[in-house]
Amino acid sequence: MSNLQNWTRKKYPELVTLEGAYVRIEPLTLARHGDDIFEETRDEALWCYLPDRYTNDRNAFDEWFNDLNNRDNFVFYAIVNRETGRTEGSFALMRTDAANGVTEVGVVIFGPKLKRSRKATEAIYLTMRYVFDTLGYRRFEWKCDNNNEPSKIAARRFGFSFEGLFRQHLIIKGRNRDTAWFSIIDNEWPKLKVAFEAWLAPTNFDAEGHQKKRLEDFRAR
Repeated sequence: MSNLQNWTRKKYPELVTLEGAYVRIEPLTLARHGDDIFEETRDEALWCYLPDRYTNDRNAFDEWFNDLNNRDNFVFYAIVNRETGRTEGSFALMRTDAANGVTEVGVVIFGPKLKRSRKATEAIYLTMRYVFDTLGYRRFEWKCDNNNEPSKIAARRFGFSFEGLFRQHLIIKGRNRDTAWFSIIDNEWPKLKVAFEAWLAPTNFDAEGHQKKRLEDFRAR
């Protein structure tokens, strides 16, 4: 457990740029990322578990997009493919409690080119490194609809621990949402960091880009 005798309030997440080998995380703007995000999210299934409703109308999309950065206690970032320069996803750090060193990753949109890829894993790794190493936070949260099995699988793969189910937590699009809560705490991060870096290393992939060892295998070591 963290030594809290000298604990002080931490900085709030900022609109930073985080550079990786495969992706760059940068502040989300309509001018820079809107066209790509609109194209990457044309599949209505991507919006199933988001509180926002899908639209294929560009004007309505732009209005939704512009409103993102007006949301209280949400900081939005784009995930950009460094090789192509194309934006392939986005997310927010949200519901941040800087006094207690807690933040949550949410409103996660991974386009089809980003899902189940090295780029997606590196994006999560870069975000965790920012939260724990740069900001010095104690707790990083992942929450999702309990019916969203892919999100729960991803949370566990990334090293988040399941903490419980908040029944009838929210009403989303006129239906009940039971929310599954996951977290990583600061004393777990060093081991997870080593595992992420080992998994992301080029030597962990063959000539076709297939992983040699799973992220979970590195974590078990």
